[in-house]
Amino acid sequence: MERCWILLGMMGSGKTTVGKLLAERSGREFVDTDQLLKSRFGRPVHRIFAVYGEDAFRDHETSVLRQLEPRASVLATGGGTVLREENWTELRRLGLTIFLKTDPQKLRERLSQSRKRRPLLEVENWEERLLDLLEFRRSLYERADLVFDVSNLPLEEAAERLHAAIDAHESGGCAAQRGEA
Repeated sequence: MERCWILLGMMGSGKTTVGKLLAERSGREFVDTDQLLKSRFGRPVHRIFAVYGEDAFRDHETSVLRQLEPRASVLATGGGTVLREENWTELRRLGLTIFLKTDPQKLRERLSQSRKRRPLLEVENWEERLLDLLEFRRSLYERADLVFDVSNLPLEEAAERLHAAIDAHESGGCAAQRGEA
């Protein structure tokens, strides 16, 4: 049975961009949980947060995961997907979890240049908030089957190397052990 390759990580880590490149490279479908939620609500994520609140958003995020089936796809998740234990049950059911590890400075750079609104960073001292979120979530992200550092890689190269790391992991090669790839 084909299983999803599930990308986890902080906002700005490259889940969507690397995910699309990885899907293209591997011939898999690309699926983004934030896009599924946007379709469900008919509004962007930052508006979902503003209108319904974070708890409702997280409830629907879990619902979306429950409705997905394992298949040959690359699944980009929201940065907070890892916060709920029931989501881990769904992620494990769906496939291989991969933490796109990114150093804090690279995250700050990417997010300061991004036009995408990030609801949890819509505060005056967003950089401090980002570091707090990263510190809080780091151990959750590290529960992934594979940890892959994308900090200093161009996105195309990150997708290429990640594809090789996934192949090695799935074939039981020496890079297959749980941990940093």
